[in-house]
Amino acid sequence: MTVLNLLPQGANRVANRRDPLTVEQRSETMRRVRRKNTKPELALRKELYRRGLRYRVDYAGAPGRPDIALVGRKLAIFVDGEFWHGKKLSEERLSEMSEYWQHKIPRNVERDAGVNDRITACGWSVIRATDRGVAKNLDEIADFVEAVANGNGENVCPAGIEWIRAQR
Repeated sequence: MTVLNLLPQGANRVANRRDPLTVEQRSETMRRVRRKNTKPELALRKELYRRGLRYRVDYAGAPGRPDIALVGRKLAIFVDGEFWHGKKLSEERLSEMSEYWQHKIPRNVERDAGVNDRITACGWSVIRATDRGVAKNLDEIADFVEAVANGNGENVCPAGIEWIRAQR
């Protein structure tokens, strides 16, 4: 078993945390993490299609390659993993992670904010749903997406949703 020092120098807690996987096993595990067609994304796409909404998948015609894009309505939908995108991540929990993750997750959050700015500047609205939000509230999230797509999105966002309106 490999012991990795996951703490910055001078940290005043347990100095080593054991990873039960070897470096090669961890690398293989990380390689299998999907960028698209995740279970939450597929569930949301299936529900939106069932409701008659047609969309593009992994749409390259908009900044940030939205997971789901309703092109004619200029609505971009991202289904973000809570871990990868820093949702519900406390400073305390982040400080317990390795230096790699302490830099990686904030960079992801900054990139998401940049994508939101670029895509809304192009006249698109953005809906960011979390993977757990989709798993827990699929119908509510689909209702909200449908309402926004139909121009009736003045209602409150359900849990697990962030809505960024287009810059006019």
